Amino acid sequence: MKTDIKDTDQGYEITMNLPGVKKEDVKAELKDGYLTISATSNSNKDEKDNNGRYIRRERYSGSCSRSFYVGDGVTQDEIKAKFENGALMLTVPKKEEKPAVEDNKKYIAIEG
Repeated sequence: MKTDIKDTDQGYEITMNLPGVKKEDVKAELKDGYLTISATSNSNKDEKDNNGRYIRRERYSGSCSRSFYVGDGVTQDEIKAKFENGALMLTVPKKEEKPAVEDNKKYIAIEG
């Protein structure tokens, strides 16, 4: 899954090459701030050709997946996805990260 990730002012643009994969065989899931893309390519290995037999088959068949951390503030509805010409394009918005909460510890003065 060759992937390009572009950082823009609005968010991230992710483009993944998925040659030979059908749209129905691509899944995108967002869980705990991680965007996971899974794809399955099924070329029928039991396929019989009336004109002969295969000596070598090098085209990929199987499944693969990639995960990217996109942040906890992003929701599934905000991610846009489009699949065309063997490429999956996703747009993930940027969310402002909340600053770490500072400990406002108060100490008791010790006399003596």
